[in-house]
Amino acid sequence: MPSFDITFVAKYWQTLLMGLGLTLEFTAICIISGTLLGLVLALMSRSQHLAVRTVVRLYVELIRGVPVLILLFWIFFCLPVVTGLEIGNFLSAAIALTLFMGAATCESFRASLKSIPIEQYDACTALGLTNRSRTLDVVVPLMVMRAIPNLLSNTVALFKESSLASAVGTVELMYIGQNIANSTARPIEVLTVVGILYFIVGFILTRLVSIAESRVLSRLAN
Repeated sequence: MPSFDITFVAKYWQTLLMGLGLTLEFTAICIISGTLLGLVLALMSRSQHLAVRTVVRLYVELIRGVPVLILLFWIFFCLPVVTGLEIGNFLSAAIALTLFMGAATCESFRASLKSIPIEQYDACTALGLTNRSRTLDVVVPLMVMRAIPNLLSNTVALFKESSLASAVGTVELMYIGQNIANSTARPIEVLTVVGILYFIVGFILTRLVSIAESRVLSRLAN
């Protein structure tokens, strides 16, 4: 058995950094699409129509109750059979993580909506704002600001979950790390370095969450 030598991975640093870049790019796409989906769902959850609220509730409970890996496999293997459409590995992973992010951000936005004081709505009524103007100019900005800490926490979780995309062959950090480990028969060193890279990015994101949370709380207190 070869001795543990983490310096062995140095020759693959450019490849691993490329994989990290692909992971960050993939994560950013899912964050943007998932956050927009969550925003729409949160606003729909305040609908006056029971059917709309029920659909949103069922969606959130379903996505949060199913493991992301199962959701990913179902979209990749089953959805093409059901729909007859060819769905590639990248798109399958993007859809799965977008749905996951959408459910998580929907709950974050919904909680921040509930935290908006009733006086804000009364002020909008006193100013004669229409429902559309009240929602876009007052409610949504307040909702987003209050949800920022939770949204960043969701971002950290999504970044970690992105490694599951390698299970369907999506090229990102974990997939590249597995290929290097298999081709060199040195999984301990390679996967250790991959884990360190995930930890470094996750640690930075976690610190950003703490800073954003402090600033938001300070601004709300004022």
